[in-house]
Amino acid sequence: MATLANYPDYSLYANAFGFLRQPLNFAPMESDADVVITGIPFDMATTGRSGSRMGPGAIRQISTNLAWEGKRWPWKFNLFNTIKVADCGDLVFDCGDAAQMCERLEAHATGLLEQGKAMLSFGGDHFVTLPLLRAHAKQFGKMALIHFDAHTDTYAQGSKFDHGTMFYHAPKEGLIDPHHSVQIGIRTDHCDSLGFNVIDAGTANDWSVEQIVSTIKEKVGDMPVYLTFDIDCLDPAFAPGTGTPVCGGLTSDKALKIIRALEGINLVGMDVVEVAPSYDHADMTSLAAATIATDMLHLWALTHKKADIK
Repeated sequence: MATLANYPDYSLYANAFGFLRQPLNFAPMESDADVVITGIPFDMATTGRSGSRMGPGAIRQISTNLAWEGKRWPWKFNLFNTIKVADCGDLVFDCGDAAQMCERLEAHATGLLEQGKAMLSFGGDHFVTLPLLRAHAKQFGKMALIHFDAHTDTYAQGSKFDHGTMFYHAPKEGLIDPHHSVQIGIRTDHCDSLGFNVIDAGTANDWSVEQIVSTIKEKVGDMPVYLTFDIDCLDPAFAPGTGTPVCGGLTSDKALKIIRALEGINLVGMDVVEVAPSYDHADMTSLAAATIATDMLHLWALTHKKADIK
């Protein structure tokens, strides 16, 4: 009698549950994982088009297209021969309870970090980064932020739960040092009174990757770094499936080249947010997000496991 066990495990779409086909593990603190994937299906802080609560599932599903390569181009090593990754599924919280989401996400992240594990998180809207930063700051102290986005998210006039206010609150809570932080791809009105270093989209598109990376590394120095990527940093031509698209953004090629060139930073946490698949076309936004996330994992491995890379 034929069973699922009789069939090969590399079929592109069959049983595609975990990111990059990594097994789901609902007890990640007890696992031997180096990095834990967490989805956060939350978009109650959205000010534009809602729908990013569906982002984690869309990113996981499209990641099957990236999982077949043993060694992912252009990296020179096999990721899963170097680090262990577990996908613990999505954070569970009561629908409509933003405060509970914050509490549970911070507690979840704190527990993982205390066990010596790193996190790669999928939003959801960008507000989810704030409780993640709170947890990471407990473990690593004040951090530098590398922030890809069309918006600075430093607006003071928003409500308590607003995806445009996280990086107004984070410096005031002592979580990040804006003077050692860099925001890339910005192309909306903002106030720079907090001291963030901004490489706006026009400049980023004119500069070479080498110029951008040199500036980032100079600013963050040897501080612990949290890397957050709002998918609307990319131009809508490359990422239409997001709540607040803004023309004039980066290409997916340039964003990936920047991330790949960040070797040497002290990377301690990372997330990809704001994928809203209901506005996507041909899964292109989800694919961009999954590819960015995959490169983040390679960057983390290169940073923390370089001695183990064969």
